[in-house]
Amino acid sequence: MLVLPVKNRTPDRPPENLVEVRDLHFSYEDNAVLKGVNLAIPRGKVVAILGVSGCGKSTLLRHFGGQLKPSRGSVTFDGQVVHELGNKRLYALRRKMGMMFQVSGLFSDLSVYENLAYPMREHTDLPEDVIHDLVLMKLHAVGLRGAHALRTGELSGGMARRVALARAIALDPMLIMYDEPFAGLDPISLNTIAELIRHLNDALGLTSVLVTYDVPESLKIADYVYFLHEGVVVAEGDVAEITDSKDPFVQQFVHAAPDGPVAFQYPSRPFPEELDLAQAEPPDESA
Repeated sequence: MLVLPVKNRTPDRPPENLVEVRDLHFSYEDNAVLKGVNLAIPRGKVVAILGVSGCGKSTLLRHFGGQLKPSRGSVTFDGQVVHELGNKRLYALRRKMGMMFQVSGLFSDLSVYENLAYPMREHTDLPEDVIHDLVLMKLHAVGLRGAHALRTGELSGGMARRVALARAIALDPMLIMYDEPFAGLDPISLNTIAELIRHLNDALGLTSVLVTYDVPESLKIADYVYFLHEGVVVAEGDVAEITDSKDPFVQQFVHAAPDGPVAFQYPSRPFPEELDLAQAEPPDESA
């Protein structure tokens, strides 16, 4: 019997984008924060989401992990619509994610070692000797293997941020989310964290998302950049496109200009009206 080859048969491949955000809307009561966000996070890339404080960057990240549910639109992670998942599948999905919080989020009563061992004990059945080796490996990757016995209160700001980064990669996630990773750091620590984000992403085959307002460091390490303003993506592109952009918002943000689409004054009534100042009437010359 003649068996003909099957044409175009290829093994199932994961989608090119690890995360896709489509027409995402979200409000805190009457305050509309996200008003139709569309973006994609390709696998293996470092993507920066930039914007002024309060523009919805952290709110967007909370949708990635299913902490918030959209009022309209969706976030898809690894082919799964996040807000449609039940608790069991949502918790399984979150194990594929790592998070580095704005203020590190370390357990203050635990040592550096115990901070990293905690998620391994909580989410795996690994024996203690394997956990020991993994913790030291993760700390070695961020240059702090020798600090494993320190309490978190003994760490500098930069060291605490590096420990938080080591904990974010503790379970070998597919995606790491960085919420303002450069905030409050001195120049040396800031540059160290930026280089670690890029190096670990490439060395471990990760996908990384940074939400930040720090333009120079982001442009050094990002493959692609989105600008978020007033609840929507107002500009996007690779680093060269962003650097050469003539878009007024991008120009203002990249060059830290005080005037532009982002106004200095918060919207309000005219100042004289706010102070209830009446216009002085001209004198009556006929008197």
